[in-house]
Amino acid sequence: MKLLHIIATMNPTSGGPCQGIRNSNPEIVRYGISREVVSLDDPNSDFLGSDDFVIHALGPAMGPWHYAPRLIPWLLANLSRFDTVVINGLWIYPSYAGWSAIKTLKRQAKRNPDIHVPAIFVMPHGMLDPYFQTAPERRLKAIRNWFYWKLIERKVVNDAEGVLFTCETEMVLARKSFVGYHPKKEINVGYGIIPPPDYNEAMLDEFLSRCPQVKGERYLLFLSRIHKKKGVDLLIQAYSMLVARSLAVGSNFPKLVIAGPGMQTAYGAKMKKLLILYPHLEGRVFFTGMLTGNSKWGALYGCDAFVLPSHQENFGIAVVEAMACRKPVLISHQINIWNEIQAGGGGIVNSDTLDGTQHTLDEWMGLSDDEQNRMGDNALVTYQNNFHIGPASISFINSLINVPSVV
Repeated sequence: MKLLHIIATMNPTSGGPCQGIRNSNPEIVRYGISREVVSLDDPNSDFLGSDDFVIHALGPAMGPWHYAPRLIPWLLANLSRFDTVVINGLWIYPSYAGWSAIKTLKRQAKRNPDIHVPAIFVMPHGMLDPYFQTAPERRLKAIRNWFYWKLIERKVVNDAEGVLFTCETEMVLARKSFVGYHPKKEINVGYGIIPPPDYNEAMLDEFLSRCPQVKGERYLLFLSRIHKKKGVDLLIQAYSMLVARSLAVGSNFPKLVIAGPGMQTAYGAKMKKLLILYPHLEGRVFFTGMLTGNSKWGALYGCDAFVLPSHQENFGIAVVEAMACRKPVLISHQINIWNEIQAGGGGIVNSDTLDGTQHTLDEWMGLSDDEQNRMGDNALVTYQNNFHIGPASISFINSLINVPSVV
């Protein structure tokens, strides 16, 4: 089977969808599937060329809609080479372009039966979550999305052969956002990651070269984009309260490492200013910027626990990577895989509020060393039972295979 992904960007700093494609590729190839990706990246981007599958970079994209004039012509010239096409993400030009090109190809196939029309699926990656329509700071974007849904995206979703979801919670939430949501099929394909590389000292060395202040220290790790949606402000405030209390009673609270891209944004600058408000956190909270490769794995293997009080997380690849490293995860109910994590005893789950975040950290610190270690063991088992790339890839492949072309 030949598979094409349509996606806005394959830039690793953009988060989950492009990383999911990379994570699944070894298993996809193992099952005999040939995969290509078309993206709107600048063809001169420095992250291109290191993947073991073809990326057709047709950007750079223009404007907030990510318009790229080369995309539809490329799709019309190439779609017939593929058996299946997956549109990754919604609300910007790539989803419209994929839908439009398929509609044109179907019209051409009616006149010429020799033209092959691939089956097309949509994988929203959480972009149909009600959060994006209800969050107060997104009011104007929510209005924009409502009109865009009526005019375009509703057709993209409902005309596809199916909508692919990463977990049950995402699938249920997608039904609540828009009137007129009537996909032909809803398919929970699951999601997974490949097992992390085995720990070695080079990982720790590379991480400590980025954050030498935690050498020999215990620390909690936040590893995600520095963005309002991720709850970084909640984490800093809750952490501040607990450190102040621990200092008052003479106990020692773990350090906090905040790793991820986004410190150059307005929100990142705001987080730096927030930290200044808490002088007792000096020498306790460290921003490292984005960590990749050995430095990322060194941070994960070295931490006591992973923490992410996010307001919305469709899956949370970094959460699962931490679990695969035998690390407990301290998360909010807004991370869509929280049910599986809580059922498996692999972490602590509370609300995405200041009180909820403080309670999570409090509960973690109240555990004995043995209880924390057992929670880490449970996290690994939960990963193996629910989020390993092997079963997830088989589910993904089974959802796409033997789907007849539709004219």
